[in-house]
Amino acid sequence: MSREVLILRAWPGAKDSAGRALALGLEPTVAPLFTIVRRYWTPPDAARFDAVMLTSAYAAHLGGPGLAAFRRLPAFAVGEATAAAAAAAGFADVRTGPANAAALARMIAAAGVTAAFHPRGADVAAVPNPGFEIESAIVYAAEPVGALPEAAAAALRRDALALLHSPRAGAHFAALAAGFRLTTRIAAISDAAAAAAGPGWRECHVAPIPRDHALLELAAKLCKNART
Repeated sequence: MSREVLILRAWPGAKDSAGRALALGLEPTVAPLFTIVRRYWTPPDAARFDAVMLTSAYAAHLGGPGLAAFRRLPAFAVGEATAAAAAAAGFADVRTGPANAAALARMIAAAGVTAAFHPRGADVAAVPNPGFEIESAIVYAAEPVGALPEAAAAALRRDALALLHSPRAGAHFAALAAGFRLTTRIAAISDAAAAAAGPGWRECHVAPIPRDHALLELAAKLCKNART
């Protein structure tokens, strides 16, 4: 049985996943379904905010010079990868939070924040009832590819395990890989990502926590069990 995993997330996150896959003895094929592009944006007055809310590492990577005035504020980040990106972007006070935006918002509210700046992607949903004021700015967009990459199709024909890192990826993969549905095994980072992919796959598994390392560890277990 194949130890190949199909990584569909965009760069540079795909590079991190591929590195984890190799360390676990897997054989990664990278074929992103989205291209991350920087968006032009005008920063609001940083003096109006108590904190920065980061729900994606891409916001820290691609926010650019506009983030400079916010680096003096505490940056609350979803998960370790986003926290590392915030530190690399020059934020001195980085606080690592839970793995989803709603839980991060509760952490921010508990810290006494009254107003937070949220640089985000074009397709990131607003946080409902956060308990404090949020002003957002779109600093990047994830643009979907129009067809299943040939590298992805070839990997699926080799029985690669497809990894879904978000609900949007699940829905887009389902649309592009409809012809492979009955023969393809998928592993999703969350229940929401699995639900977005829909039913009818040969196998569908969900990581125990919504983190990349947990998804790759699940993939390694599935591939090992399939070989025995």
